[in-house]
Amino acid sequence: MADIDFGDAPAWVAAGLAGGAFVIAALARRDSKKSAQAAVEAVVEAKRASDAGVRSAVAAEGSLALQRQEAAARQAAEAEAARPRASLALHWQGGQVFQLVNEGTASAENLRLLTQSEDVEPMDPFSLLDPGEVARFMIMTGLGSEAPASLEFTWDGQDRPVRLRVPRTG
Repeated sequence: MADIDFGDAPAWVAAGLAGGAFVIAALARRDSKKSAQAAVEAVVEAKRASDAGVRSAVAAEGSLALQRQEAAARQAAEAEAARPRASLALHWQGGQVFQLVNEGTASAENLRLLTQSEDVEPMDPFSLLDPGEVARFMIMTGLGSEAPASLEFTWDGQDRPVRLRVPRTG
């Protein structure tokens, strides 16, 4: 074996340092692989979170659109309910005389009696029955006849006939 001289000591120190550097580089490489894998996993997780955020945003937009539709429908229904309307009622005044009363908040224009009966006195067409206004008419009943059970009316804005029960007399 050869003797080591001090001139070889720097070579041995350099070799030791090189070995240490190799170990440190190997550890650093292992840590960088772990870091790279963690970065890949973070990217995958971020993509999942992004997709979930997009789905959540789409669901929120759909929910908001539905809420807007419901609000618009509710406003339209409230506006329709608040709209002034004619509302007719029949009252017995006495004998064979009845009253047609507009109990609503709007006028009934071009009021027409649709019920045809021999007992009902033909009504003159009303051009207008204002709110609170009363029109009197007669329903003639004889010994063998009774008043009709109901009368049907229409007016402008009320195309479907409105059936009013005829109050029983006496």
